[in-house]
Amino acid sequence: MTLPARILGTLMASLCLASPALHARAAETPAKTPASPGTPVGTAPLAPALSLPDAGQALRMTYLSTDGVTGKGTVPVTAEVILPPGKAPAGGWPIVAWAHGTVGIGQGCTPSLHPYTVRNSTYLAAWMKRGFAIVATDYQGLGTPGVHPYLNTRAEAYNVLDSVRAAVAAVPGLRNTVMIVGQSQGGGAAFAAAAFAAPSAPDVNSRGPVATGVPYFTPELGAQLTAAAHAAGPAKYDPLVVYMLYLGASLAARDPAFHPEEAFTPRAMAAYHAASTTCVGDMEQKIKDEGLTLPNALQPDFPKALAPAFAAMAYPTLKLAQPLFVGTGTDDHDVPPMLQLSLVKAACAAGSTVQAHLYKGLDHSQTVNASLPDSAAFTQAVMAGQPVTPQCTPVPE
Repeated sequence: MTLPARILGTLMASLCLASPALHARAAETPAKTPASPGTPVGTAPLAPALSLPDAGQALRMTYLSTDGVTGKGTVPVTAEVILPPGKAPAGGWPIVAWAHGTVGIGQGCTPSLHPYTVRNSTYLAAWMKRGFAIVATDYQGLGTPGVHPYLNTRAEAYNVLDSVRAAVAAVPGLRNTVMIVGQSQGGGAAFAAAAFAAPSAPDVNSRGPVATGVPYFTPELGAQLTAAAHAAGPAKYDPLVVYMLYLGASLAARDPAFHPEEAFTPRAMAAYHAASTTCVGDMEQKIKDEGLTLPNALQPDFPKALAPAFAAMAYPTLKLAQPLFVGTGTDDHDVPPMLQLSLVKAACAAGSTVQAHLYKGLDHSQTVNASLPDSAAFTQAVMAGQPVTPQCTPVPE
């Protein structure tokens, strides 16, 4: 059910008083304003340390987004809005709707409460130099009350699309012309936003998603990954363990029917309990310290136990209305190339125009900035309404 505007305004004001770290005082929504998805609730200046190099105006924004867990009603979500320096061009700055990668599921992991990493700062600054403003959602349950529905594609898609609507409504100098850009978890969010856009947000003028390290999961691919992990021999660190634990902890917080012992081994239980509050860097170190791998952390029947979470990772369609850019590193261990290239193959078969690039010797993180030259050419084409050269079977570059 949609929150009444009066209650929502009181809630957001209380949030800002109770959590100074939000750095924002939310404005109460006038009673006559419907609490619809994409409604901006409040904005406040973003601390300079949390902005991007050489940026112009930078704000933290609270807005309403459709509850991605239930698919109805609205929830408050936070985002950053960062403009390039100088005067906006005629018609306003076009927008990069940035979807971030995995940070964790606890409130302390909220991206807008932390400076950008060097990698992401470099990457987004490059987009800003291309003339784009940045609108970066935190996702539902990060920065605002509730549980972050980790890797839930519907929630991610709504959060991205509604952040654009809210930013255009709240911040002068923006125009509704959008590149949806994401990495890792955010790569999935970018694909999902493009997939949900036509039925759910036809008013958002999206020109095409740019995704690196994009996840894709089917039961068959999960079985292949598990078999490969068991066949690999002596244990080595596998970042997929981190993501499985986050999936379980997120599911447990909103589904009382989930029993973690059916998904995770006794050896993994301490890490599972830590996943609710431990952000990704510390979580990775914990997994390394405890020697957890897919074979020794997951129960044989874990796909059944985590089935609701895996189902929520599915995309509503693989046929996108706009061209798709995918960048994959051949040495990506976070989202194995097999998964990413399977998505490329499936999207191409469904009729999407996909331009896929495979970067030789690069890992999950390195691929982000290495993809910039190729994504620049892709972006120039789709922004100009020109055709994109499809590439469904990329070779290492």
